[in-house]
Amino acid sequence: MFSKILIANRGEIACRVIKTARKMGIKTVAVYSDADKDALHVEMADVAVHIGAAPAAQSYLVAEKIIEAAKATGAQAVHPGYGFLSERASFAQALKEAGLVFIGPNPGAIEAMGDKIESKKAAAAANVSTVPGYLGVIEDAGHAAKIADEIGYPVMIKASAGGGGKGMRIAHSRDEVEDGFERARSEARSSFGDDRVFVEKFIVQPRHIEIQVLGDKHGNVVYLGERECSIQRRNQKVVEEAPSPLLDEATRRKMGEQAVALAKAVNYDSAGTVEFVAGQDKSFYFLEMNTRLQVEHPVTELVTGIDLVEQMIRVAAGEKLAIAQEDVKLNGWAVESRVYAEDPYRSFLPSIGRLTRYRPPAEGVTNAVTVRNDTGVYEGGEISLYYDPMIAKLITHAPTREEAIEAQADALDAFAIDGIQHNIPFLSALMTHERWRAGRLSTGFIAEEYPDGFHATAPSEGLARRLAAVAAVIDNVSNARKRRISGQLAGRPVVFEHQRVVRLGDRALPCEVDRTAGGFIVTFLDSEGRPAGTHELRSGWKPGEPVWNGVFDDEAIAVQVRPRLNGVALAHRGVAADALVYTRREAALAALMPVKEQAGAGKQLLCPMPGLVVSIAVTAGQEVKAGEALAVVEAMKMENVLRAERDATVAKVLAKAGDSLAVDAVILEFA
Repeated sequence: MFSKILIANRGEIACRVIKTARKMGIKTVAVYSDADKDALHVEMADVAVHIGAAPAAQSYLVAEKIIEAAKATGAQAVHPGYGFLSERASFAQALKEAGLVFIGPNPGAIEAMGDKIESKKAAAAANVSTVPGYLGVIEDAGHAAKIADEIGYPVMIKASAGGGGKGMRIAHSRDEVEDGFERARSEARSSFGDDRVFVEKFIVQPRHIEIQVLGDKHGNVVYLGERECSIQRRNQKVVEEAPSPLLDEATRRKMGEQAVALAKAVNYDSAGTVEFVAGQDKSFYFLEMNTRLQVEHPVTELVTGIDLVEQMIRVAAGEKLAIAQEDVKLNGWAVESRVYAEDPYRSFLPSIGRLTRYRPPAEGVTNAVTVRNDTGVYEGGEISLYYDPMIAKLITHAPTREEAIEAQADALDAFAIDGIQHNIPFLSALMTHERWRAGRLSTGFIAEEYPDGFHATAPSEGLARRLAAVAAVIDNVSNARKRRISGQLAGRPVVFEHQRVVRLGDRALPCEVDRTAGGFIVTFLDSEGRPAGTHELRSGWKPGEPVWNGVFDDEAIAVQVRPRLNGVALAHRGVAADALVYTRREAALAALMPVKEQAGAGKQLLCPMPGLVVSIAVTAGQEVKAGEALAVVEAMKMENVLRAERDATVAKVLAKAGDSLAVDAVILEFA
């Protein structure tokens, strides 16, 4: 067994590998760029080596620097994590030639399966069902459009060396193919250093289901069940679960056996994933193989009890698998949410900056429910412009799917992040979505259920009362603390006015708040001032804490809390609301205050997120039509095309290709 390994990656996956290495008694070496000098994975590792500037192309993607770091520190093996160099056969070969062990599959297997075009050819040769498509080299946009016409629309354009939704576009017409082809090639080139793409038929209402395989260097391969990854946005997975609510045991076995046969055909010898696109009728077609550890591997670990990173290390060290197929049992259900630094209310545009507050839910096992948080950040750390926007992966496991989803919703409610925008409100809303809970999934789920994007929604009557009651109790606790701090009453008793009016948007909820020995009683009042519902609340919450953890009518709940003038901003179950808490007199006066209207943004194209200008498509004096591309801005490895919202004439161009812009920086002005 190795005594020291190097992790050729960053962020949460580097931290994840370090945790298992520690458990196995193996020392670790971290590598880091200028942007990551204070990163969590650097702090966790036994040794850390600086390898270059912030852009990945100058640090994490430079194989020579990784090899130099391994040799200099005495590491015997290298774990690539995912992304970066993890699926490059040339990297695995270079390590071998340098006398280092690659903790992953052999170069031949990567060559055969890591390239999406070659893997489809190998799958076809192994009699694995494949999606109709063109696997040859596509020279230009015109060639791609001709192929798409022959296959039939819609089609998917995908980067051959890609992953994680990068270099991927769905096209419904020739025009979309031509535009998507260039965007896919550009993203593939910047993300993977390989601009080859291929075209295949896009299955309508498809589900994305993948089989985890594990092989050793002695010819043994097993499958560890499946993961459903159908909840995707822009082809990027958002929520994953294991097992899939679609599959029955017979279909699971067929998919697993095909995945194993394919892995054996290329002598696969590590953890890998065979991905399938599945129809609602349980038909399935080979999609691709990822010759590395997947982002969503924790859900498989929780339902099987198998540490995949440990198995990868043991296989790389030459050990035989200690697991036979009959040993693999699926226990319970696991759900994973990817917490991203992005603004769900602004089309999920990336957000960067410092984490002024980062308080994840408590990890551990309680009443047969497991909460796990895989992360590479910490409070006070920064989310960088240069890498992907993942903050953490929140995973819950429980005996049933319903319980795992409910546990995920509770954990998201207890996850406090400040300083940047994040997608927790969206993830929380997903957990309460009726279609998600029913398991009626497809990769088009988000586009179909949120066609106009994700927007804040008003709370239902029951949720409004829950939030109002929590706000009223917080107000009571905060006011009691303020009175104790002031010390201006010289010991005289304080008379509390127990009636309050909680305003949520345009909804006013009058109530009475009474302290009890164990907590509070909140009684809501009707328009005549008569009792209209009573609730008991208990909590140890103290002013300044970002989450109100307590009990509402015998149900344990968590509510996000942010102070604001005359009340608190609350978030719970995907609903965010400003709760203003008034005395009766204050409420009467507040109702008379005029509402201030916000001014419009003006005749400007603003940069919607911090990013790098890739190109400007217009010049001063040019007339543009609604929907016409104006500029392309790259952030966190994704290119975003900014288009005209209406017909207009460009008056000034204030940015140029190569500029690094802050959010809301002016790119163009219109006449």
